[in-house]
Amino acid sequence: MNDIKLIVPDWPAPGNVRACATTRVGGVSQQEFTSLNLAGHVGDRDDDVVENRKRLRNFAGLPVEPRWLQQVHGNRVADLSTEPMPTAADASVSNTPGQVCAILTADCLPVLLCSVDGKQIAAVHAGWQGLAGGVIEAALNKMSRDGRQLLAWLGPAIGPAAYQVGANVRQAFIEKNQASAAFFAGDGPGHWKMDLYGLARHKLEAHGVDVFGGAFCTFTDSQRFFSYRRDDRCGRQASMIWLD
Repeated sequence: MNDIKLIVPDWPAPGNVRACATTRVGGVSQQEFTSLNLAGHVGDRDDDVVENRKRLRNFAGLPVEPRWLQQVHGNRVADLSTEPMPTAADASVSNTPGQVCAILTADCLPVLLCSVDGKQIAAVHAGWQGLAGGVIEAALNKMSRDGRQLLAWLGPAIGPAAYQVGANVRQAFIEKNQASAAFFAGDGPGHWKMDLYGLARHKLEAHGVDVFGGAFCTFTDSQRFFSYRRDDRCGRQASMIWLD
């Protein structure tokens, strides 16, 4: 079995902030879930998911099992310091060392956040619905810090050249902010190519957050990533952040 392949964010986070994102490589799942599927809700064998999560924890040196959310494409933010798990939410925040904020994705955008003083972290699940619904803004509000005191890293997501959406998706963003039109390119009658990374970066930078990452494409990089758009039935990779 191949070793797990992790992506470590290239960002100027404080030394006590640890973060990584998984690829699909290094697990025991078979067929469309090959091989490091970390999601228990996609039809994979439960025993394989348990083994994959165990391997991830050991390989990445996680202090505890990640606090997996019940992601629902909304904008609710869970505070891991006070809420029991699991809980229905699409972002989590923590200021407690040893708690692992985690997001599962297979085209949606994972956003990892940390404060420059190394005292607070967050992980955000930002697909188009979450972005349009304000999940990034909700996470920033939950952190209760000036955006200029925060750093963000954009993890593996579908790239702008591969993400085709309908006019309804474009309209959902433009109705709230006309500047969002810059992140949609015409792609035939009634269809648009959407820049998920660009929209998230625009939202974060509007709050003063320094943004890093955002150079992946889950759809085109089938060797490294699961992609729901590409394969329909597939596994999920994880993006995680914690405080030492």
